[in-house]
Amino acid sequence: MKKRNAVLALLCGVSVIIFMDRLAIAVAEPGIRADLKLSPEQWGWVLSAYVLSNALFEIPSGARGDRRGHRSELTRIAVWWSAFTAATGWCRSFFQMVGARFLFGVGAAGAYPNAAGVVSRWFPEKEHARAQGFIWAASRLGAALAPLLLVPLERVWGWKAIFWLLGGLGALWAVAWRQWFRDTPEEMEGVSSGELEEIRAGRKTKTTHEEIPWKRLLALPQFWLIVAAYFCYAWGSWFFFGWFTTWLTQGAGFTLGEMGIFASFPFVMAMLGNLVGGSLSERLVMRLGAVRAYRLVTSVCLAVGAMLLLEMSLVRSHVAIVAISSVAFGVMDLMLPAAWAMCMGLGGKFGGTATAVMNTSGNLGGWLCALLFGYVVKATGNYNLPLRVVAGMVLVAAALFARVDCSRGLEYPQAVSSE
Repeated sequence: MKKRNAVLALLCGVSVIIFMDRLAIAVAEPGIRADLKLSPEQWGWVLSAYVLSNALFEIPSGARGDRRGHRSELTRIAVWWSAFTAATGWCRSFFQMVGARFLFGVGAAGAYPNAAGVVSRWFPEKEHARAQGFIWAASRLGAALAPLLLVPLERVWGWKAIFWLLGGLGALWAVAWRQWFRDTPEEMEGVSSGELEEIRAGRKTKTTHEEIPWKRLLALPQFWLIVAAYFCYAWGSWFFFGWFTTWLTQGAGFTLGEMGIFASFPFVMAMLGNLVGGSLSERLVMRLGAVRAYRLVTSVCLAVGAMLLLEMSLVRSHVAIVAISSVAFGVMDLMLPAAWAMCMGLGGKFGGTATAVMNTSGNLGGWLCALLFGYVVKATGNYNLPLRVVAGMVLVAAALFARVDCSRGLEYPQAVSSE
């Protein structure tokens, strides 16, 4: 097996763990809210605390990885987030829970931008979308496993124990990553000369650490366009990460047992969507070029996803809800490898930093979604009204992605002056 595929396997492993940790709070919602007596708007703050801190610290973490190396940064990330995942199990009040989730987000911030930085250094450019597809598919696998595994564990040991177990799992990954991984293929023992040449030939990224050209990056109109598009898209993804399980039980009338099974379906479809999206994007790039291929995949998938989210808010049949929600998230996630490859193209050798800024924007969108969803539910008692707002934001994202030109990035000869 090629060494870069082993690197990808480790990145997929941490992606599974991250999303199990993220979804644990949503899955454990009935027990936590009953014990701590939390209202809907308080629960919105619990969900949004992680998203807000993740947004605030995403850029510094992504930039730190680009500057100092992704081996040490991803180790720090895993140790920190695992500690505060475990700490969640010791919370006894609303403010303790918000604080623990905020600090969990501080630690987890930058995980995916740093993973993107690893991909940019270890994989030829033509394989970026496929590699991102596997990483994001693994995240959805983790999210799908969360209700399937954690609901039964919670029934046996209580909600606190699941956070302690997940904290230990993340710490084990951090040890394995630190011991085995190296920042560049040139530093890694066992990389064949053939693979090394293959990576070098298809890699634009320089492996030396350089100062980040913030002024040039932030002067790119296309970069701000994708940042805005990701802000709007994230309303849809963070609905599934945060409020979806509550929406199933409180808005759609599912029992807790039914939620433990059917909440995993959209994430299974999202996992498949990422795998298909990575391969599809790679093939379309070969036929249409990167600009047209990524525009087509992102805009069409999000437009379809928006229509399905709207339909979710209108149907009442449990069978229809499971089917529509599964296809909606699957289609939305099919575009994710293309979106990240698009941003990496704009950032060039500073792909970790560029994707960190984009993901920060997405986290800010997710924070607003998680927070406002709770306040709308409290004011109206209606769980479907905020879902329709989410559908509208995803449709706006589709329109914005259709205009992004990923060729006009930092490595475009006249990136600043001609825009």
